[in-house]
Amino acid sequence: MKYLFCLFCLLAACLNPAFAQSGRLERVVAAGELRVCIWADYYGISYRNPKNQKLSGIDIDMAHLLARDLGVSVRFVDSSFARLIEDVTGDQCDIAMFAIGITPVRQEKLRFSQAHLASDIYAITTKSNRRIKTWGDIDQPGVVVAVAKGTLHEPVMREKLKQASLLVTDTPKGREQEVESGRADVFMTDYPFSRRMLETKDWARLVAPPSRYHLTPYAYAMQQGDDRWYERVERFVTKAKQNGELLAAVKRHKLDPIAVTE
Repeated sequence: MKYLFCLFCLLAACLNPAFAQSGRLERVVAAGELRVCIWADYYGISYRNPKNQKLSGIDIDMAHLLARDLGVSVRFVDSSFARLIEDVTGDQCDIAMFAIGITPVRQEKLRFSQAHLASDIYAITTKSNRRIKTWGDIDQPGVVVAVAKGTLHEPVMREKLKQASLLVTDTPKGREQEVESGRADVFMTDYPFSRRMLETKDWARLVAPPSRYHLTPYAYAMQQGDDRWYERVERFVTKAKQNGELLAAVKRHKLDPIAVTE
């Protein structure tokens, strides 16, 4: 399909030079397809069930709604936080929709919609770990804290940790494996992923901060510079908040505590 779209663009540019100068909105409508980057291991957000390969989550629902609003079909493109900037700026997708934390580093390369979720940072340890009982036990000498490369938790914990050691894994699954094996004491994550751990891993135990630790707004990411496309996405998110579609998706996926619906 990607090659057919490229061929279409080439032919259209030859027949109509104005097409070559058109923005992303025009290209999406002309192609009849919205390409959406997702991380398919994000429980409650954009999760692919390993048993039946079906996608579910708030941003899967929202992507379908955006495509419907545009009058096109949707095609999901597998991405990750580590590849996010490369995939979006490299035109692998038209928009990334997997609850992407707005951080200064990402804002240098990407343009974000208004936030629809906001999560603090949580820690996952094992039920057998005797060293970590409360949040205050994390940043202590000898404690190993795992984070996944490319996630917002990596720069945050580099700044926050003063005594514990930081372990950066290549994949989110790697941070789980380090904790389960005992090589790390905790791994840092957010509210949606912590829910997945507690619901699917019998060894997992949640350690929550006693007060706000580092709240991060989540939104959708696009290439910079295309005001018309950005404004169209903003209009969609605003409408979804006003007509209750976002709230319905939030409730459907049990994300009420982190919803930004106004």
